[in-house]
Amino acid sequence: MCGDKDHMHLCAAKGILSIISKKWALLIIYKLGTKERLRFSEFSDELNSINPQPLSETLKDLIHEGLVERESFPEVPPRVEYFLTSEGLTLWESIKPLIEWAADRDFRDRDRCNTMCRKRMCRSKESQCMRNVNQNVP
Repeated sequence: MCGDKDHMHLCAAKGILSIISKKWALLIIYKLGTKERLRFSEFSDELNSINPQPLSETLKDLIHEGLVERESFPEVPPRVEYFLTSEGLTLWESIKPLIEWAADRDFRDRDRCNTMCRKRMCRSKESQCMRNVNQNVP
């Protein structure tokens, strides 16, 4: 059990870190934080290298933790959208500086950007590295 105040903070951090440290969790939260709502197929477009099974499992985990909500629409074909809950938005605001720090760190070196970012993330519809988008650099 968590007794003292410092240890209580570590217990709380350990719980949320076990959730967001999963391979796709932060990227899913990032995309939902910037796009607001996404359909399952749109995640595949946004996160090129994710397979349906880990995407589905990670979304289920994030829903279970109350960070993401799933809304179904009674249409043909069925439409489902995912979005951040108020807790998810709070988490998004908390991790946004970390993501920006990581982007600044990675993109100080243009070659590193070209090898890491462009191969993994920048083949999406946005087609630019996060730093380029944030700083309006071509």
